[in-house]
Amino acid sequence: MEILLEGEGELLGWHDPDENRKWVLENKSRDLYDKRMTVKEAVEKFVHDGDYIACGGFGHIRIPMALIYEIIRQGKRDLAMAGKTAVHDIDILIGAGCVTRVEVAYAFGHELRGLSPAGRRAVETGQCQVVAEISNAGYQWRFLAGMMGVPFIPSRNMLGTDTLKKSACKVVKDPWSGKPLCLIPAAYPDVAMFHVPRCDIYGNAQIDGILVEDFELARAARRVIITTEEIVDNEVIRARPYRTAIPFFVVDAVCEVPYGAHPTQMPYLYFFDEEHIGEWLGLSRTPEGTEEYFDKYVFGVTCFEEYLKLVGGVRKFSYLNRVELFQEPMKAPWLEKK
Repeated sequence: MEILLEGEGELLGWHDPDENRKWVLENKSRDLYDKRMTVKEAVEKFVHDGDYIACGGFGHIRIPMALIYEIIRQGKRDLAMAGKTAVHDIDILIGAGCVTRVEVAYAFGHELRGLSPAGRRAVETGQCQVVAEISNAGYQWRFLAGMMGVPFIPSRNMLGTDTLKKSACKVVKDPWSGKPLCLIPAAYPDVAMFHVPRCDIYGNAQIDGILVEDFELARAARRVIITTEEIVDNEVIRARPYRTAIPFFVVDAVCEVPYGAHPTQMPYLYFFDEEHIGEWLGLSRTPEGTEEYFDKYVFGVTCFEEYLKLVGGVRKFSYLNRVELFQEPMKAPWLEKK
């Protein structure tokens, strides 16, 4: 195919599909075996300095926060991250100095809560580099290509945009119509992390609600770590097989962490902890405040259970009281003038 245009972005996480298939065959087992371990053990074993990582969930919804805090606690460095639908997770990791390179679709804002002080400061000072840009759909198709074992996905997405110029995509001449076509390269993260409502000991993970990109991401990543609200019997999984979004044979570790998405939302189980998110956004306005946050909530505790006690115990906002929560105007303490 005739190449018409090449994006200037860095190509993160691409492998020759045949080479990646060989790696999977040599390093992943399809045997049913017990994959339970602690969060500390999972991060020590599967997350390494320099890795290209990605998180499941969306923004402030179903984020594997127990793993995020443990990565910071263990001092992992020079990580590259897929800023696909990343918000709270990527901001925390950048603020801690763990992530130094990102390919972004959306990564430096907290949606209705405002922009990301820590992430923006890191980019502006050179602590973190935006090495490429892409659209949200483009990222999902990167993982789709990885899942399918093909080098790219053809699309018309991003044609004629500055996003394409900052991406790692290529524009080619369609051999049939002669029209320009965008080729979105596959992505194979070294590690993908997910928080789910239930999982068995083998790694069959079920997700309630919208999957976002988790179906494709779990199958594209080389290593997959699952944190779960509860570990259930395999019979429970088999009773509702249509709920199993992530199958055992792509999973490397299963960690039982109740409320492991805090302070983000877990659909049908608990709501956002706006007070704690607001505390992060307020403190992260300055380097000193950012350090204070990590000293208190990450390095000041040894595990996620201690962290939950420190934030005031479990704050379980069910959907049953959601209407009650929004009877009053939503408070945004991080926007209050000091």
